[in-house]
Amino acid sequence: MRASARIACVLTGPILLFGGVAFVAPAAQADIPACANMVRQTGVEVSDAVTGACTQGVHRDLQGCVHGLTQAGVPGGAANGACRMAANPP
Repeated sequence: MRASARIACVLTGPILLFGGVAFVAPAAQADIPACANMVRQTGVEVSDAVTGACTQGVHRDLQGCVHGLTQAGVPGGAANGACRMAANPP
């Protein structure tokens, strides 16, 4: 294999890998603020625990999200709604 072809192959992998992450990351982050806003409306302060739980919701771990939010003091129904908002954007 020629050196130029080898260099092209070596550079293509990381470009595709990091380029794909750039397309996925903003979409995942877009739903965390919606979840956090619903939590804020219940009167609970948005902490690292709340953000972590909302992140679980974005990754479709609804049970983990609800558990995390209820541990942070969010009432059960509101926690469920916030996690569903994170998992299924409007």
